[in-house]
Amino acid sequence: MNAAPLRAAPVFATPPRGSQGIEELLAGARARIVRLGPHETYRAVARGAVLVDIRPAAQRAEHGEIPGAIVIERNVLEWRLDPRSDARLAFTRYDLEVIVTCQEGYTSSLAAAALQDLGLLRATDLAGGFKAWQAAGLPTV
Repeated sequence: MNAAPLRAAPVFATPPRGSQGIEELLAGARARIVRLGPHETYRAVARGAVLVDIRPAAQRAEHGEIPGAIVIERNVLEWRLDPRSDARLAFTRYDLEVIVTCQEGYTSSLAAAALQDLGLLRATDLAGGFKAWQAAGLPTV
């Protein structure tokens, strides 16, 4: 018995009113945050900033990790870092300097903007993500 071929969902010519495409969402997020390069991130962590790796376990296993980064996968990020959440981590506070990283620096921008929406106004991301960190020759495991 052969499975039916998958068909792409139809594309509507006109997006719904008020909606944004992913490129617009990303541009809006990045307009609100001051992104840090790998060396700036390294220095920020040295002075006490928290580096949060939101990549899934499989991606971390394949590519490596940044020593000292706290792993909080993307699907629970807001619950763990919202100071009002019952599921928050003990170190969470509104004045926390948090730098989010993903593999290439796209999802982390959206995540940092979401953290700012929660009131963590010092949230930002690592421009270029883990890939840029590694290319800069910074420590990985």
